[in-house]
Amino acid sequence: MDEVRQIATDIKNRKLKPIYFLMGEESYYIDKISDFIEDNVLTEEERGFNQMVLYGRDVTVEDIVGNAKRFPMMAEYQVIIVKEAQDLSRSIEKLVDYAKNPQPTTILVMSYKYKTIDKRKSLYKTLNKVGVVYESKKLYDNQVGDWIRKVLAPKDFTIAPKAAQMLVEFLGTDLSKINNELEKLQIILPKGTQISPEHIEENIGISKDFNNFELRKAIGEGDFKKAHQIITYFAENPKDNPMVMTVSLLFNFFSQLLHFHGMTDKSPRNVAVALKINPYFVNEYITAARNFPMRKVSSVVATLRDFDVKSKGVGANAVSQGDLLKELLVRIMM
Repeated sequence: MDEVRQIATDIKNRKLKPIYFLMGEESYYIDKISDFIEDNVLTEEERGFNQMVLYGRDVTVEDIVGNAKRFPMMAEYQVIIVKEAQDLSRSIEKLVDYAKNPQPTTILVMSYKYKTIDKRKSLYKTLNKVGVVYESKKLYDNQVGDWIRKVLAPKDFTIAPKAAQMLVEFLGTDLSKINNELEKLQIILPKGTQISPEHIEENIGISKDFNNFELRKAIGEGDFKKAHQIITYFAENPKDNPMVMTVSLLFNFFSQLLHFHGMTDKSPRNVAVALKINPYFVNEYITAARNFPMRKVSSVVATLRDFDVKSKGVGANAVSQGDLLKELLVRIMM
């Protein structure tokens, strides 16, 4: 995020580069930088003649270079934005000749999503010398909650740890999807609000009581009745609660619990750092460790590996997701 802010600051201060090559698995910041350049380099009057949006599937590298070599009309710069540039992956190295001698009055933006170019090759090395190469990496699950808080802070919103966890568990690590939901909440709720699980449930449709977060907590507390209620809800709503996701999240939880058992310093601060979790959730692991000794945790991890395969249809074709989940719950808590 700091690198993105620096790029935006440089653009605002007119410290412009002739090429911005934006690549990587996470599309959110690629779109943010591209949109920022589109909205801020040229004035509204200049854009009509000097701003062009191309799509990788519709053009060749030669087409892009031909347009990039043109001169702006009644403006200091022209801006060429190539969206979905990853569609040119087979021929992208041809851009190297232009990169060696780019048109100084052209700002060329390449949005190369979900992929990266080979850093050992000439194009990457050349782009690094003359322009900006930004790699947008996918965040890990345990990093997204902090990202949500950082996104909300400048807009005068905060979020409860459980609410952030609900978003991550329901939407995964797709920052664009999460940001879209956060923007909806910012329209509905007054500034200064702490976004709560109730806000998430009422406005986004994620149940605050029947989700993977609550299932994990119920299992950790040894509350079979509540865990069974949640599993039953999942079985009745399989599209919104895919078993693959449930098994994956439980596997991560019990893997962390195994790590917890092996720790000598189990102080809340050290646990939060070692397991890379929000301090808010540390007590959940302490409670679960009491109910699941190390040997049992090892057994559960092995069971979850087995059910991960079954959840993907291997060796359990005739068994419904609901029945598999109920069997899994019994195996974990027996």
